[in-house]
Amino acid sequence: MALYDTPRPGLRERKQARAHDTLIAEAMRLFSAQGYDQTTVDEIAEAADMSRRTLFRLFQTKGDIVLAWTRGMTQTLTEALATCPKDMHPADAMMHAFISLVPRIAANRRDTYAFVYLIEKTPSLQSVSLQKYATWENCLTEGLLLRIVERKNRKNAARLMARGGIAIFRTALDEWIRLKGRPALVPLLQKTYALQASLWPTPHDSLPDGTEPEMSQET
Repeated sequence: MALYDTPRPGLRERKQARAHDTLIAEAMRLFSAQGYDQTTVDEIAEAADMSRRTLFRLFQTKGDIVLAWTRGMTQTLTEALATCPKDMHPADAMMHAFISLVPRIAANRRDTYAFVYLIEKTPSLQSVSLQKYATWENCLTEGLLLRIVERKNRKNAARLMARGGIAIFRTALDEWIRLKGRPALVPLLQKTYALQASLWPTPHDSLPDGTEPEMSQET
């Protein structure tokens, strides 16, 4: 084995990882099928073929299970942005990352809609949803900073772009939910991105006189 190779997880670690992933998958299936508040811990444990005690060793609350699922989405979003071509415009790279996220939500449109509705519209999960978006904002900002290198106020620009991208994503989800998931989500996301771009009367990279605004934050 090479000096810096990552050791392969042992049998116990692999079993724990499988149990962890199975629990999340079964919990999300039950939450989306019968409601978050209506689903009991015992039902989740039975579906995942584990004891209640084992479940609580992995997660303290049902909300923690949903948070773990959202972390997987965050990782997908972050990796998709990082792997975009370096010469792709930062805003386009960010939207590519959001589009790449859609097929990772679930295996089919019906389940994707069910998961989206669960996360976005369950009052008990509002704090989880807000925490997810806050984490996305930070991850996107960090990724965009690596791409916004030739302009002033790049930290503010990256933060603003990240927040704008999340607003586009959330607006597209709201419209998709209103339409009860009937249209494909990716084209709707693309249309929302185009709509946002059309609302600004001037190019996104300059003021009308060709200068950039001065802000106090250091670059």
